[in-house]
Amino acid sequence: MTDTLPPREPSAADLRRWRRYLADERAEAAVYRDLAARRSGEERDILLALADAEGRHEQHWRDLLGDRVGRPAGTDLRTRILGLLARRFGSIFVLALVQSAEGRSPYADDDDATDAMAADERIHGEVVRGLAERGRSRLSGTFRAAVFGANDGLVSNLALILGVSASGAAPAVVLISGVSGLLAGALSMGAGEYVSVTSQRELLAASVPDPTASTVLPNLDVDANELELVYRARGMDAAEAEAHAREVLAALQVRTGSVPVQEARAALAAPVGAAPLSASAADAPADDHEAIGSGIGAAVSSFFFFASGAIIPLIPLFFRATGLTAIVLSSVLVGIALLGTGAIVGLLSGTSPLRRALRQLAIGFGAAAVTYGLGLLFGVEAG
Repeated sequence: MTDTLPPREPSAADLRRWRRYLADERAEAAVYRDLAARRSGEERDILLALADAEGRHEQHWRDLLGDRVGRPAGTDLRTRILGLLARRFGSIFVLALVQSAEGRSPYADDDDATDAMAADERIHGEVVRGLAERGRSRLSGTFRAAVFGANDGLVSNLALILGVSASGAAPAVVLISGVSGLLAGALSMGAGEYVSVTSQRELLAASVPDPTASTVLPNLDVDANELELVYRARGMDAAEAEAHAREVLAALQVRTGSVPVQEARAALAAPVGAAPLSASAADAPADDHEAIGSGIGAAVSSFFFFASGAIIPLIPLFFRATGLTAIVLSSVLVGIALLGTGAIVGLLSGTSPLRRALRQLAIGFGAAAVTYGLGLLFGVEAG
């Protein structure tokens, strides 16, 4: 791979490949511009800069083709899908797909692409990864609950239905068992999430500095400097804590008693390495609470996520399917749902949707197969 135009006469295959690259660069630049149109501030500027970079790559292939550009070549299906999604949604899903696409750039192995272009594509992937991470962080809690709850409902209720069916139980018993499994599992998930989230919020609250402690800063003995102990308790060594506490007290003007409440709280809450008067440090615990969410909200969402998965294997039973027909139909419906949730995980994580979908399917069907086998065994023993 070189940084200059190749002196050789291009073959017909070279021209086709260059035209395809040219079309792909145009399409990728359009995707970034469409995404930027749905953003503002820094994110918009970053996306537009990426579009400009793709424009430089486009120009490289134009220079190689010269007057042989010809009719625009078609882009691949993945790039067309990206463009459609960017125009319609502009969501985290699109950024995750773009991240994956940038990571598959062929330029590193193409002698007609420059080293700078190959390096650009690698860096573009990291830029998009950073942008996608912002979205992933915003939805991580809800997404985790949705995937975990829905998959738990799918797998556990399918396993329950298959196990009871394999034991030779009557269709009515199988249906009642499935409905009971749905309600019991959904209630258990809701209660578990409520306890988990509430406990985590209580633990975070216990780590938040006492808001009333900031009111005593004006009365501290500067010579004794008790604030030093706060910083030592947060991980600073003695000398650093003493110096830092004196700086904070001086900045807060504690000798004159003119300490703004917000700054005083920030001084007490500041973690090691933070600016002495960082307001964001004082606000961090509240941000953590918001990221976790409320106990009631987590309980309700977990209940419905689990129920949404658990009801799928019951659908054939509601329509009075029995025996092997019910088992096959329930398994097919659950398999489709597992493939869907796995693909979504793959898309959001920037990895192969197919691989993640097959992993979900294998785990779900593996658990169901074990339960079905146990049901057969118990049915034979009971008989």
